[in-house]
Amino acid sequence: MGLIPPQAALTVVGGIFIWTLMKYLLHRFLFHIKTKSYCANTLHYLLHGYHHKHPMDGLRLVFPPAATTILCVLLWNLFKLLTPLSIIPALFKGTLLGYVMYDCTHYYLHHGKPSKGYSHDLKILSGSDLDPACILSGLP
Repeated sequence: MGLIPPQAALTVVGGIFIWTLMKYLLHRFLFHIKTKSYCANTLHYLLHGYHHKHPMDGLRLVFPPAATTILCVLLWNLFKLLTPLSIIPALFKGTLLGYVMYDCTHYYLHHGKPSKGYSHDLKILSGSDLDPACILSGLP
């Protein structure tokens, strides 16, 4: 049985929250991890270091589609394990919506030219990294 519209809307909002939490945790504990070996340094650089070294590279601001597909399959299956089947589509759509909203915001903060308002303040606050997750976590 499906969800009624208010339940579906709330579940989508829950998915957006899940994406926000996932992005924060990934950024806080994976993207800024201290590495010691050559392999770990290389992997870290490919995952996130390149973005810091070349923050204005418009082709490297979002997660690559192949990697996104793999993570989507993993996330869908995790949702299947942990949640009732009736909410999985709305929860997954909310998580993807959160991802797309984040990527659009992130891209705009790098390449847009906000002159005033919240986006202007966020761009100034974020400094050279331009990543809201860095601001929230206190990371460079």
